[in-house]
Amino acid sequence: MGKIIEFENVSFRYEADEDGMLLPLALKDISLSVEQGSFVAVLGHNGSGKSTFAKLTNAINIPEEGRVLVNGLDTREEKNIDEIRRIVGMVFQNPDNQIVATIVEDDVAFGPENLGVEPAEIRSRVDDALNAVGMYDFRESEPYKLSGGQKQRVAIAGVIAMQTQCIVLDEPTAMLDPNGRKEVLSTIKRLNKERGITVVLVTHFMDEAVQADRVVVIDNGRIYLDGTPREVFSQAEKLIAAGLDVPQATQLAKYLNSNGIDIRTDILNEEECIEAIFSLLRSK
Repeated sequence: MGKIIEFENVSFRYEADEDGMLLPLALKDISLSVEQGSFVAVLGHNGSGKSTFAKLTNAINIPEEGRVLVNGLDTREEKNIDEIRRIVGMVFQNPDNQIVATIVEDDVAFGPENLGVEPAEIRSRVDDALNAVGMYDFRESEPYKLSGGQKQRVAIAGVIAMQTQCIVLDEPTAMLDPNGRKEVLSTIKRLNKERGITVVLVTHFMDEAVQADRVVVIDNGRIYLDGTPREVFSQAEKLIAAGLDVPQATQLAKYLNSNGIDIRTDILNEEECIEAIFSLLRSK
């Protein structure tokens, strides 16, 4: 698999504040690449730079220093921006801000229409995208009648209909209830596994990050940790120092271990925790 997104020594600064004072860098000398077909979770506390990172992936933000390449296309070159946004689609935190039409299928068709896709092809893409996110039965519904999770799945369908190779989601479940969060996460995992769509998920939920192939932690505008979920979440002290938690199952395993129970401390989720406890009971 090749690299779909590459950050090369990227720094970014927002405009000066209202008094004309130069703001500090939001991102500082970031270098990393995202492999085609991977599922990467990006973590960081509020103000760490993780949303800034997300917006650099498809030229919403342009680097002050360094460069971002999308399938080899430099985001700094204006002639590349339309193609870059065909390759990398964005889904934001508030689904209400992304829905532009009064009927679900019209909303999903909006992106392909703007690309000048033929009507018959648009119909095919819309049906395929709605099926992919489990929303085909709601194609004639009015978006305002949908739940938050359903609206977010419609927003994801709109990105899929543009045939993007990568979806970058900036805290897409932050405003959703637990059921909505579960719906959205299940959808993006399925798109990644079954369709090979690259997923970059910016989140502050540890249990979501655990399900990725790779976790990148950004702190104070820099890459702080980068590895598999097991590698990253085994460094609980570092995560806490960066203002983050560790998954509840990991916390429980560490607590039990520190109190003399011989249980492994690299546990990531409830299933692993239950299995480890039953294993201990069977061995007694």
